[in-house]
Amino acid sequence: MEYSDLFVCLMGLGTVFVGLVCIILLVTLMSLVCRSTGEKPAPTPAAPAGAPKVGTSPELIAAVSAAIAEEMGTDISAIRIISLKQI
Repeated sequence: MEYSDLFVCLMGLGTVFVGLVCIILLVTLMSLVCRSTGEKPAPTPAAPAGAPKVGTSPELIAAVSAAIAEEMGTDISAIRIISLKQI
């Protein structure tokens, strides 16, 4: 039995379309399952109003300089830190 070219093309496109729809449904289902079983993070307590703010100490600047120098593969003297901002 010989199939026409149009039939083969439509069957291929239909198979791909059904497969993609199945993948979308599975991903959506897994997303819903993961959201429902996942633990919700506890809210972090806010810092009291009178709490001292963390400043930029020389030790902090030295540690950041050393980490950046190690990552870049250069000497610490080649790095110039202008400012630090806490995120």
